[in-house]
Amino acid sequence: MADPSSYRPKPGQIPDSPGVYRFRDEHRRVIYVGKAKSLRQRLANYFQDLAGLHPRTRTMVTTAASVEWTVVSTEVEALQLEYSWIKEFDPRFNVKYRDDKSYPYLAVTMNEEFPRVQVMRGHKKKGVRYFGPYAHAWAIRDTVDLLLRVFPVRTCSAGVFKNAARTGRPCLLGYIDKCSAPCVGRVSAEEHRELAEEFCDFTAGRTGTYIRRLEKQMMDAAEEMEYEKAARLRDDIGALKKAMEKNAVVLADATDADLMAVAEDELEAAVQIFHVRGGRVRGQRGWVTDKVEAVTTGDLVEHALQQLYGEETGDSVPKEVLVPALPDPAEPVQEWLTGRRGSNVSLRIPQRGDKKALMETVQRNALQALALHKTKRASDLTTRSRALEEIAEALDLDSAPLRIECYDISHLQGDDVVASMVVFEDGLARKSEYRRFQIKGRVGDTQIWHGSGQDDVRSMHEVIMRRFKRYLAEQERTGEWAGDGSSVELSADAYEGSVEGPGEGRGEGPIEASPGAVEGAASEADDARARLVDDTGRPKRFAYPPQLVVVDGGQPQVAAAKKALDELGIDDIAVCGLAKRLEEVWVPDESDPLVLPRTSEGLYLLQRVRDEAHRFAITYQRTKRAKRFKAGPLDEVPGLGDARKQALIRHFGSVKKLRAATVEQICEVPGVGRKTAETILGALARTAPAAPAVNTATGEIIEDEEPAPAGSGQEAEAAGASDERRGQET
Repeated sequence: MADPSSYRPKPGQIPDSPGVYRFRDEHRRVIYVGKAKSLRQRLANYFQDLAGLHPRTRTMVTTAASVEWTVVSTEVEALQLEYSWIKEFDPRFNVKYRDDKSYPYLAVTMNEEFPRVQVMRGHKKKGVRYFGPYAHAWAIRDTVDLLLRVFPVRTCSAGVFKNAARTGRPCLLGYIDKCSAPCVGRVSAEEHRELAEEFCDFTAGRTGTYIRRLEKQMMDAAEEMEYEKAARLRDDIGALKKAMEKNAVVLADATDADLMAVAEDELEAAVQIFHVRGGRVRGQRGWVTDKVEAVTTGDLVEHALQQLYGEETGDSVPKEVLVPALPDPAEPVQEWLTGRRGSNVSLRIPQRGDKKALMETVQRNALQALALHKTKRASDLTTRSRALEEIAEALDLDSAPLRIECYDISHLQGDDVVASMVVFEDGLARKSEYRRFQIKGRVGDTQIWHGSGQDDVRSMHEVIMRRFKRYLAEQERTGEWAGDGSSVELSADAYEGSVEGPGEGRGEGPIEASPGAVEGAASEADDARARLVDDTGRPKRFAYPPQLVVVDGGQPQVAAAKKALDELGIDDIAVCGLAKRLEEVWVPDESDPLVLPRTSEGLYLLQRVRDEAHRFAITYQRTKRAKRFKAGPLDEVPGLGDARKQALIRHFGSVKKLRAATVEQICEVPGVGRKTAETILGALARTAPAAPAVNTATGEIIEDEEPAPAGSGQEAEAAGASDERRGQET
């Protein structure tokens, strides 16, 4: 690992002008190419304190052994040179998009004497006109089959063409009038080329001219009573219109534009492009890339534009390119696109109307492409096995962690603090095993911490303690726990009402097993399976220990989780943490984190586990907060369900009138006894009535009924908007 100061240029050596720079490693291989408006300012950013650099940038500068630069006149020249060098050197630290498939194009070989229409994949060739890309090759063939009625261009291979010319007999398409048969001289080379150019014009979106021309010819033939010719022209018009209908109209003003959307996470990004010509979607394509450098959405857009249009000229670059974020700066990129097209190109973000609506569709496609890419990786058994092996090797485990549990804390400025536990078995999510925690600040009779302020570390300690106390309680009940139990009191109060399943209320009773709750246990011995279920056949709560505990956080959260396990006397479960900002893996009693390789499947799996725990926690926290916003005075009455709340409100009309009622009057409500009525009045007495409403224009106090509690049919509006602005969820 090189020290960047060893190859840092001397002050004054770097020019303050536009240019392109290259970082090389000790073997003189180019590992990164970048451009800058000011080389001096940009390169100075790479030679600051390593602690202040993004981890990917830090890896790049410590891998490099030298840096060199080339001065250019303008930022546009810098953009062009950067693209050329990236194509030439393929640097390992530059963003490189890879096609998730090899998209087929409709190609017309205008560089041949007799142009041919065919399906092409791979690199584009000079002198060939391309249309698309299309999602499927059969879509191209269906379209071509319809167009050949009107534009009978050659589609045969060179061998078939030469054989027909030698024998003097055309192929089948020549006999059924779907080829003009230039091989046998039915049309000259010039006439056939004219047909090919008309085919290209129609495919490019200039459809109105040909439709109107054929309609005029059909009407003329009908007037001259040439009905067979008119019928043939009618069928040709129908074929062209059917070919046009295969592409949906999305923009009414016959716009030529490319729309680009980006979906990204910390490690990967997916790009989707819709090619709109003549107001219709003519093609679609997408890429997925690993984020091997610190990039913004604008940077991803710039790299995608370079790859998309780096080899294109003329009409292949549309008049309008719509993107989700503009590169910084955007002017050189727009000028570069204008140069590639030969006329002005608009590069902008759509703000309203049909273009914005279509951009939202492209964005959904990008999100689906990223999700599909991740799903393919997650569903592959070989990949999952490799990921688990890499985790075991990195954490020095005896075997692959077949069961991983991940914990995350979520709150809003210290309020409604909750936690989540997600479970992955054999690299796949086991949603029936997910659990949710309400942070209480205590375990059993032991007060762990006081106050409601933010303290993720102590919350993490509490969650781990509560989860594994349940595990030890199950082990002790079945006689499987080898410890003496003296250090920890395994009372039922330690976790009463503190845990919820993924779709349940508070966990007072046993949790029902979902159909897949014990799926995958076929390979276990019968006695091992029996230990995981109670007498009712339901799975025991927290009876199955993980091989690895992952916490969302860095060194403090890992230390808290490890401390909780140590206090419980558990020493056979590994612990690690994954910090979201830097994607570093922290292990207990280590001052420095582990940095897994960027391409590591183990890192990818840990990220999926961490992100799922975060999603599950924040969903529960939002639900809990929404319930609190809608809570009313009657919600504080223990044992009073929604049915009796609604009955009380219907009987009295409002909480205000209920508050003024006597015990005897409350007992008149069906289903409410004297003891419940006394409890209701006691709860309402402890709850202060809502402040009266005030007319802000006149200062007059508005006498109104106190709003009913949530669920009564007269719910007050939630006050969540103002609280949402007070802080950010974590």
